[in-house]
Order: sequence, then structure tokens, then C-alpha cells
Amino acid sequence: MNPSVRGGWRVAMAAAGLAFAACSGDRSRSPACGLAQLAGPMQMKEELRNVRSAIGEVPRGLPGTLPAKVVGFPAGLAAVGYGPDGSLVIEFAGQGFPASPASFALLVVDDSSARVEGILVYDSEPPVTGLPRLGTVTSGRVTVPLYGVRLVYARVSNPRCPLFAQPAQRADS
Repeated sequence: MNPSVRGGWRVAMAAAGLAFAACSGDRSRSPACGLAQLAGPMQMKEELRNVRSAIGEVPRGLPGTLPAKVVGFPAGLAAVGYGPDGSLVIEFAGQGFPASPASFALLVVDDSSARVEGILVYDSEPPVTGLPRLGTVTSGRVTVPLYGVRLVYARVSNPRCPLFAQPAQRADS
């Protein structure tokens, strides 16, 4: 066999092996999960255009911490507190918090179970104005408004790579 052809064949086999390795094992690092981690939050943001999806009151019985993330970054945690007026005062602990107070956050509630799934922080303005404000989310010196959205969570989160999963909690299958 010609040495240049043999070298090309080896390169092709090595590339195939790398592709196979990238597509097996931890699927939370797959391109499909990467796409789901961006598409789900964008669908949630667009759901705010449906006025019936916006939450007008602070849900009762929230735990002391909730999963939270900035779109495009790994999940972290948020400490849940309440202001004197009953509004939510959230302290975000995670990566990528926006430097601009023109950003916003969403409290995500599953409409099918009434379960609070977590908090998503967007480095952009909300798609509509006049949303009911549930409180604020703060990280460092930046505070952004918190709104709420109620939707069928299973339609916007892939169970193989859950939106709010911590890296050790992601599904391996």
C-alpha cells in the first residue's frame, strides 16, 4: 500500500475513534446536551410572551436553596430569602452571572406538578415589559429582577441532560 494512503487511513481511523469516544459515556457532554442546555432556556424565555405563563405571586413553601444557573454555564445554587414585603431575595452562587443589571432571572415552575425546578439567569433583557416581579437575584454587586414562568417542564428539559443538574448528578445513559 502507498505510504501516503496508509497515513490517511490511520488519520481516518483515529478520527473515527475520537468521534466514538466523544459520543459514548457521559452524554451530558454531548453536542445534543449542549444544544438542549441552550434551547430549553430560550423556549422558557419565549414562553413569557404568553401572559398566562407568567407567575404573578411568589410560590409558597420554597426550600432554603434552589438549583440555579446562568444560561450557557453549569448549574450552581441559590439561597432563597424573603424581603420585608414578601418578595424573593435570591443570592446566586455559580458561574457566569451577568455584569449588567439590564439582565433578568426566571423562577421556573413545572405546571404539571407545581414544582419549582430552579432559577435561570439571562444575560439579556426580558422579551416583554410589564411582567409581575417576584423579587431579585444578586451575585456580588449586581442585582437583577426575578420573574416567574409556569410551563410543562418536560417539554423544555432533556431528561438525559437535565437543565439544573449538578455535574455529578447528570444521567450517564
